[in-house]
Amino acid sequence: MIKRIIQFMGLLIGGLLGNEWYGSINGLGMWSESGLMQRSGSYYLYVGAGAMIGIIVATLFAGTIIRLLERGSEKAAAMPMQDLLAGAGGMLMGLLLAVLLYPAVPGLKGIGQAVPAVMALGFGYIGMRIGLRKKEELAAGLSMLLEPRKAERPNETGKGFEEHKILDTSVIIDGRIADICKTGFIEGTLVIPEFVLEELQHIADSSDLLKRNRGRRGLDILNKIQKELDVKVLIYEGDFEEIGEVDSKLVKLAKVLGGKVVTNDFNLNKVCELQGVSVLNINDLANAVKPVVLPGEEIIVQVIKDGKEHGQGVAYLDDGTMIVVEGGRDYIGTTMEVLVTSVLQTSAGRMIFAKPKLLEKAL
Repeated sequence: MIKRIIQFMGLLIGGLLGNEWYGSINGLGMWSESGLMQRSGSYYLYVGAGAMIGIIVATLFAGTIIRLLERGSEKAAAMPMQDLLAGAGGMLMGLLLAVLLYPAVPGLKGIGQAVPAVMALGFGYIGMRIGLRKKEELAAGLSMLLEPRKAERPNETGKGFEEHKILDTSVIIDGRIADICKTGFIEGTLVIPEFVLEELQHIADSSDLLKRNRGRRGLDILNKIQKELDVKVLIYEGDFEEIGEVDSKLVKLAKVLGGKVVTNDFNLNKVCELQGVSVLNINDLANAVKPVVLPGEEIIVQVIKDGKEHGQGVAYLDDGTMIVVEGGRDYIGTTMEVLVTSVLQTSAGRMIFAKPKLLEKAL
């Protein structure tokens, strides 16, 4: 059926070209004032020859055209609906621009008559490409137009604005995000980008045992969040093909969705801050909820190893906070009472300096 349509189109186009050929030679054409019955036999010979050539060319290229159409339809069917809508919208805007510019090219003769068609094809294609490249921005803008005051109308639905929390690879592998979600401290929608899932899958398939275990742990954590926790999870299927780095894609996605990046990566944290993207650092949260220890307080610790400086001993609290005990080297392996002298807070965590309570009593 498609082949016959192509042949018919070739027949029609060939006949029209034969008519134009005859008209260019004799100054006449199909739409001239003389009727069809007054045309000479040479006119119909030109038209018939053009139609015959057209149907022959169409028959020769019908197979190639059909394959191209089938390939195009398969690609279109495989594309996500968001891509199809974005491409169609961009093409429509390009065609509209071509229509607006059409009055600027009137009265062209000869090959210039093809300029409007070229404009329509060119602007339509450019619009489609721009629509596909900017589909995330278009989707975000459309959602803002449809619900411009969603954040200001929390009482209408009984819930506040659900801000997107975008998880990066490191925080998923870390695993503490599942425990935080279980406590209810994370509100809104957890967004798991598909490119993060691909990176996790790549790590899980690594030949290195440590990397493979880390990747599988990350996939297990995601499975736990989706199936066991009462948290809304969104798998974001879009991608930013023009961006290579996963961290850069996360920053771009956070800008598009107006969300926050959840991470424990120090470098990603800094990049987000530089680009004005909100970030939730799990390490900062862990440091914030550690027990507060003030200078002058007394705590009981077990000295387990030498410190860096001479005579120092090192102990740890239950939450992992390191305590440097002055003169504690002689008490390695024993549990003792120490007096806090100072507390140092760094981006890596909290460090406590203390001295043995026994020495304080002796003094």
